[in-house]
Amino acid sequence: MFTKITDITTRVYTSLLDNTEGADAILVCLTEAELRQDGVLGLPQLDQALERMRAKGLFTGASGELEALPTHGLLPYAYVLIAGLGPATTRDTLRAAAVFAARMMLALQFERLALKLPSGFDSRSAASALTEGLLLGTYRIAAYRKNEPARAELRQAVLLTEAPADAALLKQIAAAEAVAEGTNYARDLTNLPGNKLVPASLAEEAIKLAQHYGFAIEVLDEHEIAARGMGGLTAVGAGSVHPPRMITLRYTGDPGNADVLGLVGKGVTFDTGGISMKKPDGMEEMISDMGGAATLLGALHVVGQLKPKVNLVVVIPAAENMTSGTAYRPGDIVTMLSGHSVEVLNTDAEGRIILAEGITYAKAQGANRLIDVATLTGAILISFADIATGAVTNDDEFIKPFLQAAGDAGEKVWQLPNYPEYRAMLKSDVADIKNATSSDRWAGAITAGLFIGYFAEETPWIHLDTGGTAWLWSAKGIEPKGATGVMVRTLAAYLCGEQLT
Repeated sequence: MFTKITDITTRVYTSLLDNTEGADAILVCLTEAELRQDGVLGLPQLDQALERMRAKGLFTGASGELEALPTHGLLPYAYVLIAGLGPATTRDTLRAAAVFAARMMLALQFERLALKLPSGFDSRSAASALTEGLLLGTYRIAAYRKNEPARAELRQAVLLTEAPADAALLKQIAAAEAVAEGTNYARDLTNLPGNKLVPASLAEEAIKLAQHYGFAIEVLDEHEIAARGMGGLTAVGAGSVHPPRMITLRYTGDPGNADVLGLVGKGVTFDTGGISMKKPDGMEEMISDMGGAATLLGALHVVGQLKPKVNLVVVIPAAENMTSGTAYRPGDIVTMLSGHSVEVLNTDAEGRIILAEGITYAKAQGANRLIDVATLTGAILISFADIATGAVTNDDEFIKPFLQAAGDAGEKVWQLPNYPEYRAMLKSDVADIKNATSSDRWAGAITAGLFIGYFAEETPWIHLDTGGTAWLWSAKGIEPKGATGVMVRTLAAYLCGEQLT
């Protein structure tokens, strides 16, 4: 589905005049201070052109800036791509430089790129960030046109190092490839139209992934879901001709350890809002409402390759939230797998209901820590726009290393408060809990997360609301239009940290 660069190699860098691989362009990354140095490129004509751009303010060296300097035959490359790194070289700025360089290569219809690793920065970290950025930058949404023209592809990348690559550096490159591929895989799944991805086909995709990597897998159909007492998942899926599925995958990377992390992902393959119907404008975005499930499958794509020493149980409750004569209604009382009753005030608050079922099921499967990922609320956009993922937890010590992993991965996560007053807002007069408050504009993202936390009970738990970050209407920074695969990189850093450093 996603495009993969077929050949990523390394070579010792000598000078801009050396291009034994026949690359079409070379990427050189410069900090703001390096840009002000004389002769930074080592070729007078190019250095003069770069200095003119700097003097006119056309290129300042800020992170995100990228310019293509034509070489006019002076070099064995058609272009030198100059990327800004800002005040300092970091993994984030290198990743961004590679993303933008990959996009420019595709626009120029070039197939081969050389990338000079920056001097004075850890070569393994640089190679990892540049590799990850290249693969992320080549991502494009699948098209379904009758006569789709052939797309240019970036097929070869050569990382130019100051010393011969050792086994550790090559390992970092392979790990970065796995992380980027997992992210692009999640993007592909999330971008699938609603008529091409329903609960049953999402389960089939999970089965393929499990078979490929040797994960244990269980898929419960609508009859087994009902028989086991998952009244919430049954209710949410009742209005659709595509019945729900409960998907569970298991990875045992540390058999002697009793610790099992439960990952739960929202798998609403399309969300109309049900009886509490959404407005039609923008409803096409609701193909992304299974972004949490896609994130977990993308993370498993990384786990399957890097094989960290962790134990995972991954639970994906999948349903299509449609309206029909069999759909659940506002005012309904549903009984969950946990035995708790839920007063349904809003059928468009369905994600938290099926995630609560997934949380309970993960605990039953042995999980003693929990993380759920979901495109849960529009309210999170009011707090953070489409910039950051919101987090809620019942255990501040549990979330600390996770937030560190997000920082390492270059993804923005911000912790929201968990005060008892917010939990009190979910009290029902007729059931154990209600699925919505009287005003979702008031702490809507927090109370939605705390509904799920009610079912986590005393088990350490983190909720991630990607309602603003899993899908973008236009490209922003290093993220593409459409699905972003957000939180795959963070989960990879959290689960596979030793393999990525």
